[in-house]
Amino acid sequence: MARHTLHAERHLVSRIGWLRAAVLGANDGIVSTASLIIGVAAAAAKSSDILVAGAAGLVAGAMSMAAGEYVSVSSQSDTERADLDRERKELGTNVEAEVRELAGIYIKRGVDPATAESVARQMMAKDALAAHAHDELGISEMTTARPIQAALTSAATFTAGAALPLAIVLLTPGPKLVAVEACASLLFLALLGLIGARAGGAPMLKATLRVTFWGALAMAMTAGIGALVGTAV
Repeated sequence: MARHTLHAERHLVSRIGWLRAAVLGANDGIVSTASLIIGVAAAAAKSSDILVAGAAGLVAGAMSMAAGEYVSVSSQSDTERADLDRERKELGTNVEAEVRELAGIYIKRGVDPATAESVARQMMAKDALAAHAHDELGISEMTTARPIQAALTSAATFTAGAALPLAIVLLTPGPKLVAVEACASLLFLALLGLIGARAGGAPMLKATLRVTFWGALAMAMTAGIGALVGTAV
């Protein structure tokens, strides 16, 4: 007699919360810090000034990323809680209407009406709010908003990303700094694109080209502005 065993599947969507914040933080850390360093260096600033500007950009950027992520994800969390509170009230006042609403969702997915109603009643008998949260509101454990996790992840990965171009300032002589910084930062961005694509199951070439293109554009623009301002001053 054949024995069937269940196995737990690990889906990539479960990583969406921390992965988005991690990739965004590291990418922003590399691009903004490298662009800042290149812009200041293009203005013919001293090495000490470039280092101070880069360090200040790292600290300010990390705090900005943490605060921005916390505020934006908290807004999402507040919206989710408001929807859940409203759903909880509706379940407390008109259960039959909520059964029909949930059954209607299943019918639209291709389930026949009788089965849809049966499934809706069974799901609601176990956990009515969870059933409506998942199937009506699209809120699940994997995708729910986590403000603190997003803030800490963004701050940490921004700092790690920003430390890479900042290290180049310490290792590279003045006259060669702009060229070496640009090349090294593009390599860092390409590596980040590969890592993010691998972790998220996305096409690696597309992800790599995407991050390097926008990084190169940002650095080129700041280099041009730095050179222009440096000449004018």
